[in-house]
Amino acid sequence: MGKLPQSLLRSSAVPLTSLLRNKTLNPNPKPKPQPPSPRPAKPSLLLPAPTSSNAPVLFKSPDLSEAKSVIKSLVSKRSEAVIDSLRFQNFLLQSYSAASSSFSDTLSLFDYMLATLPSFTPNRSSFHVLLSLSCNDTMSSVHRALNLMASHGFLPDRSTADIALRSLCSAARHDDAILLLRDLYSKNSVVPDHHSFNFLIKHLCRHRSMTTVYTFIQEMRDLMSFTPDLVTYTILIDNVCNAKNLREATRLLTELGRAGFKPDCYVYNTIMKGYCMLSQGNEALRVYRTMKEEGVEPDMITYNTLIFGLSKSCRVKEARKFLDVMTEAGCLPDEVTYTSLMNGMCREGDELGALRLMAEMESRGLTPNSCTYNTLLHGLCKSRMLDEGIHLYENMKKMGMKLEMGTYATFLRVLCREGRVSEAYEIFDYANESKSLTDVAAYTTLERTLKWLTKARENGLAV
Repeated sequence: MGKLPQSLLRSSAVPLTSLLRNKTLNPNPKPKPQPPSPRPAKPSLLLPAPTSSNAPVLFKSPDLSEAKSVIKSLVSKRSEAVIDSLRFQNFLLQSYSAASSSFSDTLSLFDYMLATLPSFTPNRSSFHVLLSLSCNDTMSSVHRALNLMASHGFLPDRSTADIALRSLCSAARHDDAILLLRDLYSKNSVVPDHHSFNFLIKHLCRHRSMTTVYTFIQEMRDLMSFTPDLVTYTILIDNVCNAKNLREATRLLTELGRAGFKPDCYVYNTIMKGYCMLSQGNEALRVYRTMKEEGVEPDMITYNTLIFGLSKSCRVKEARKFLDVMTEAGCLPDEVTYTSLMNGMCREGDELGALRLMAEMESRGLTPNSCTYNTLLHGLCKSRMLDEGIHLYENMKKMGMKLEMGTYATFLRVLCREGRVSEAYEIFDYANESKSLTDVAAYTTLERTLKWLTKARENGLAV
């Protein structure tokens, strides 16, 4: 129960009920006059060119001959104004590349379009479609796409490098991305922008050691005069904080300042989160005071992180003081705030106080979520307040909330310890029905609990 709530770093969704609040519904609304129905258009076999990222897909089969037949049909049946549109022609290529996922087949279709559509004059976007797909193939295919692009007069530029790097990283080919980066610079003097560099660095942080990441950054400094920006440092700090290496995070923070950057609220929140994960409330408070001294205004995430850290360190009294502080700063406590406090109270053995806090939370118009209920139920079970726990569990059932693994295991053990095995089986059934856990996890936990209880009684141990 001491994990950082996932909702801590994202905004809460607005409940639908709040949108309907104070609205009066008319049971017999007067129908609005409807305009006359337009004359139905003739059915078209042609899908429009894409206008957004969610555009429809024209080709649904990877069959190359079928794709060629479709294009031939379009040429014979549709007006030249449509088929001769370069935007639509690129859409055809993009659509087939998504359906085929084969670089060689897509390249064959590209050649067919050149031969069949006299108006098809590929632009940079056309070749970027081929390049992006080639990154899922071999590096020879990537160079083939780049060479074809150059033969038509389009030398690689920053946008080309960005597409190639992102596509290679998405295919988990980070080493190839670095090799291509060097190659583009040596042959075409292409220096990617900070967006591309930071994207690659972020992926390297996820899949490589920090030594490798630092070596890459230094190489780019020497080769391309790349200088890390605030986003770069933020990515690095976030990564070392997730690895619980706060000493390195502090070093990076110092280096960031020497480079002429001022840490923003996100950077401070990231470091504060790292200390909270280690239950180092004093250090989290120190970071909070530092950001205030530097003139950086705390936000909602700052206060929620700080309250979580203090509560996790069993310093609920201090954490509660920040309820007033954040309210005065214009940040109203939310479900995450109260759940963190309840977690701390349960750690200190004040489950009744946590129940009162939930009542206070509801009185302020906030609805306890699944994390809130699981936190409180876990605390009640650990303190053997079984009747209160069962009452809370019944409310969870009514709302269709899922049980977390820690809560489920503790609940089963307490029920079995009290000889209420039939109720433990009922909890097991609900965990399966609500898809709280996998069937195997739910059954294994119940089996282990029953074995533990049997063994303890056979050995005359107090349970």
